[in-house]
Amino acid sequence: MDEFIARIGTFFLLIGTFVFIMFLASDFAKQTNFDYFFLALMAIAAGWMMRKKKAPPPPSGRFSVFKKKQEGSHKDKKEEKKK
Repeated sequence: MDEFIARIGTFFLLIGTFVFIMFLASDFAKQTNFDYFFLALMAIAAGWMMRKKKAPPPPSGRFSVFKKKQEGSHKDKKEEKKK
């Protein structure tokens, strides 16, 4: 269920972005419509609130080799400082 709510949040973010672009277009046309701006703010805020409920994805382990090398180099530097 949380994944579904996060997807709805993404949808609201996209809709909010599109409506904000419509606000910018109305401003460039010298017929500024602030209804678009406030609608975009509400959609983006609702989408952000729904998206932040989603748990972060688990680590994929793609860069584990680099992390191991980096940890090894930190250990070597600590050993050098001890000497």
